[in-house]
Amino acid sequence: MTDFDKVCEILGTLYANFKEDTDLKDFIDFNDLGLPLAYFVSESLAEVSDDGARYITETWQLLLASMDLEDDDWNSLDQMFAAKIEGTSEE
Repeated sequence: MTDFDKVCEILGTLYANFKEDTDLKDFIDFNDLGLPLAYFVSESLAEVSDDGARYITETWQLLLASMDLEDDDWNSLDQMFAAKIEGTSEE
């Protein structure tokens, strides 16, 4: 299971680098609270409350589901993208 700080870092990276990506527009729009909150937490710009942690965790679960990945102790968004590409090529 991916540690919460790493979840925030991964979601923060997604938000910072892909928030204008048209392919991810629906995901970004739907997670308009969880993604920026994760970014702020990962950059030490905010401390997360219990409610905030729920938004981030929900966003994380939606990301995993949208990528058809299990929560396998991920270290980076790039690692997740690589796993998704590898999984797609096997089908």
